[in-house]
Amino acid sequence: MMVGVVGKANVGKSTFFKAVTLGDVLIANYPFATIKPNSGVGYVKIDCVDKEFDTQCNPRTGHCQNHKRFVPVELIDVAGLVPGAYEGKGMGNQFLDDIRQADVLIHVIDAAGATNDKGEPVEPGTHDPADDVRFLEIELDMWYLGILKKGWEKFARTIQQTGGKIEVALAKQLSGVGVDEDMANIVIRNLGLPVDSVISWTESQLRSLAVEFRKLTKPMVIAANKMDVGNGRDNLERLKKEFPEHRIIGCSAESELALKEAAKHGLIEYIPGEDDFKITSEDRLNDTQKAALGFIRDNVLKRNNGSGVQDILDTAVFGLLGYIAIFPGGVNKLADSDGNVLPDCFLMPPDSTALDFAFKLHTDFGKNFIRAIDVKKKITVGKEYKLNHRDVIEIISSK
Repeated sequence: MMVGVVGKANVGKSTFFKAVTLGDVLIANYPFATIKPNSGVGYVKIDCVDKEFDTQCNPRTGHCQNHKRFVPVELIDVAGLVPGAYEGKGMGNQFLDDIRQADVLIHVIDAAGATNDKGEPVEPGTHDPADDVRFLEIELDMWYLGILKKGWEKFARTIQQTGGKIEVALAKQLSGVGVDEDMANIVIRNLGLPVDSVISWTESQLRSLAVEFRKLTKPMVIAANKMDVGNGRDNLERLKKEFPEHRIIGCSAESELALKEAAKHGLIEYIPGEDDFKITSEDRLNDTQKAALGFIRDNVLKRNNGSGVQDILDTAVFGLLGYIAIFPGGVNKLADSDGNVLPDCFLMPPDSTALDFAFKLHTDFGKNFIRAIDVKKKITVGKEYKLNHRDVIEIISSK
């Protein structure tokens, strides 16, 4: 699973990415600060199961703070798009190709309206962030349409003459963006397209097809960044009303980054996603730093129940993709051979089974699967058992 961070140039996208990953990325106040995509690791947050077993876990990857488990996910920061990217404007073709890798998108916009269409800084409130929501969708829709229409007449004629299955052909044509046969079947049926007369499909119908495929293969959460600047909060509420079908979450990437850096240097204790922090080294803070932290606490964390950054990443992975977190463990022993308690946590796609989890752990476990045990309930389950978020599962195999 790959999370793509996308958006117009100069809206705080790279700041958001760095706030999530604490990676070394270029943050600059001009378009195309990011030319090649940055990749890094962020962490989704869940309630750790260790508390239910009255113990403290020792993660092998990620970390645990106050029984909040942070599980790694891969992110890619795609360079800023400009209107007309699907036509090759800016670095459009390269940028869109980078997006191809992502399973879910975080679309960062400037909620303060302080960045124009070209990604240039303007006076806050002079640009309508609603235009940015529409702009990215149009770019992606037209990109999908371009892939769909590539050699369409010949494509449609061949289907018509050979009696081939349109869903198979469409899945092949759009496999690069994640379309499969089941998906193609569902979309064709929902749109009521005539499968016995593919060649008669209109431009409008093809556009609708492209839009639906984009929605299914690139689900998107909108990060309304800079909500603490100017009329950012008012814009955020307006955007939620204007786009009720979207997941729109306000955030301050700059505030989150400042808190993460302060925590990294031991100045504060901060759990990402929480609405407060604790200063641990007041004697090492100067007056300016104290004032900045106070502003973040009062004007960002307390007013918005957090900076919003962690919530956005969690929504992308758990809310949009529907992934679940599963812990391997044993009924009689939660620790590994080195004594690490609940050292691992795996993110699994929705509808995963006990057998799927066995294969995730090791191919041999899957091939030689006997049964699984729900460690919390201490009951045996079969290979078809549908896993639930935060299950602790023991796999019993013949090897």
